[in-house]
Amino acid sequence: MTKIHPSAVISSSALIGEDCYIGPYCIIGDHVVIGDRCRLHSHVVIDGYTTVGANNEFFPFASIGLKTQDLKWKGGITYTKIGCGNTFRECVTVNSGTAPGESTVIGDKNLIMAYCHIAHNCVLGNEIIISNGLAMAGHVVVEDMAVISGLVTIHQFVRVGTLSIIGGSSKVNQDVPPYLMVDGNPVRARTLNKVGLERHNISHAVQLQLKHAYRLIFRSGMAIDNAVNQLEEEGTLLPETEHLINFVKNSPRGVCK
Repeated sequence: MTKIHPSAVISSSALIGEDCYIGPYCIIGDHVVIGDRCRLHSHVVIDGYTTVGANNEFFPFASIGLKTQDLKWKGGITYTKIGCGNTFRECVTVNSGTAPGESTVIGDKNLIMAYCHIAHNCVLGNEIIISNGLAMAGHVVVEDMAVISGLVTIHQFVRVGTLSIIGGSSKVNQDVPPYLMVDGNPVRARTLNKVGLERHNISHAVQLQLKHAYRLIFRSGMAIDNAVNQLEEEGTLLPETEHLINFVKNSPRGVCK
């Protein structure tokens, strides 16, 4: 049975799933849909055209789905779409899209720690860990299982690749390739994310090929196009290496080196 604290303010048109808990002083807007077994601890605001899947947990003062901060916003309906099994810690802010019909999208099983800001039109995948104090600008894409350390700032339109890890207090102004550890101001590629690869049971063969690709693209001194061409000519590429190469080849902003 869903439990709602008497001090919570919930629109009569909002849709609340089964077995939810909505704590003291939470505010739920007119067009919000909340899935089953979600928990809103207290003082949580969910507004706008926001859809939340099942098993999400929101800690005090999280603010989800409110109007974008983008000055290009001229009105119209924009969306926030959140999957299942996510945790939003204290004071997390997630803005909706900017132009009519646009969305901010968050996938499944992500941990977003305290005081993180996720701006308009961002797209986050699954099983991402974001530490305290992230400032993420608009239109950022974060792929699955990335780890973003505390106090990181990410420029608009940047992409963060699968199973990458960004060191604390980094300034990210170019794309972060998958499977790499990056750090610095501005951010630079440091090495392969070996610990992350091992924790996710990536095979030794894949790790060896990724290590070779990393050295050729980022440490050989070759132009990126030449390094990629050489890798493609060397023989059969495993799926993870193909993903790294395609990510690098299709980077509008360029990748950090």
